[in-house]
Amino acid sequence: MNIEDCFYLGKIVKKYSFKGELLIKLDTDEPELYDQLDSVFMMVRNNFIPFFIESSQLHKSNLLRVKFEDVNTEEDADSLLKCELYLPLEFLPKLEGTKFYFHEIIGFTVEDTVFGEVGIITGINDSTAQALFEINRDGTEILIPMNDEFIKTLDRDKKIIHVETPEGLIDLYLE
Repeated sequence: MNIEDCFYLGKIVKKYSFKGELLIKLDTDEPELYDQLDSVFMMVRNNFIPFFIESSQLHKSNLLRVKFEDVNTEEDADSLLKCELYLPLEFLPKLEGTKFYFHEIIGFTVEDTVFGEVGIITGINDSTAQALFEINRDGTEILIPMNDEFIKTLDRDKKIIHVETPEGLIDLYLE
């Protein structure tokens, strides 16, 4: 299994007990989907390693309390602090309508109701206050906010996202 075939689940943030239990901060709106896992992949010192779970339970809002197999002491747990956890992409719940995962829409064509075909999504910039579609139009990068009001339809079969952007937004990048 490669990291490219997985999605980021969360990060080990602290120890829970002296028996090797750890708390994982989950990166999800639905932590209950991940409270009965058998295993996860962990990035440990630049190695992608599977870890098997003995027991787990939700702990407060989006924390998961986990006991991994063969992690039995505080020292074992210390070595895993701040490690990132991943699961295979097939564990992601299917989304419908205009909801999507960022990785899923890379390569989709963006069509604007007024402008027409804008270009191909090459990435998502989520380092700003509002996530942005990064779109390549013949070598020019166009950024469109990922605003629910702008996204009209999503056609997964044809790999097209239909948007309705404010007048002149796309033209700003082409002048």
